[in-house]
Amino acid sequence: MRSDIAELETMTYDPAIFLIDEETISGYLTAALESNDPRILANALGAVARARGGIERLSRDTGISAQDLSRALSEGGDPALGTVLKITGALGVRLSATLVA
Repeated sequence: MRSDIAELETMTYDPAIFLIDEETISGYLTAALESNDPRILANALGAVARARGGIERLSRDTGISAQDLSRALSEGGDPALGTVLKITGALGVRLSATLVA
């Protein structure tokens, strides 16, 4: 390592800090849904949950344990549709469908 370059301190990126308004949250979740990857959607829902008060609050609002929510909404999470619907309902999010030509 070069001695003239200072070591950089890195931080974990958390998209939740940018989810500050309804339009941003909507766009973020729409992009996650359009990915067709359940892991990306789970991760995005976790970020929205953190932006809206955290997993503990979401746990109280859904009746799902914080541990189960953390696992379902982790980077490798793949929550069941019923879980996704409980989470979106508690977050005040409505999913919608659009036919693709």
